[in-house]
Amino acid sequence: MSWGRFILGIIIAFVGFLLVWKSDWFLTNFGRVAWADAHLGAEGGTRIFFKLLGILIILIGFGMATGIWQPIIAGSLSPYFSGLNR
Repeated sequence: MSWGRFILGIIIAFVGFLLVWKSDWFLTNFGRVAWADAHLGAEGGTRIFFKLLGILIILIGFGMATGIWQPIIAGSLSPYFSGLNR
């Protein structure tokens, strides 16, 4: 694990945190997501979508920072791509 990958992971996790924390700002500036409003709730579907996306981004960022993201991806995609097990 390198320091650059650690710092990048922390930055990605911080972006995810901002997406969860400031979901109203993202809603105001980027508008509603029609799919999220239809499937995740009547009025708050887009906010829930932004929060769930932010949590996913946080998990990916911490996975990159700690070095567990690459083995997870390699393990889950290795049945489809044989070169990932090396």
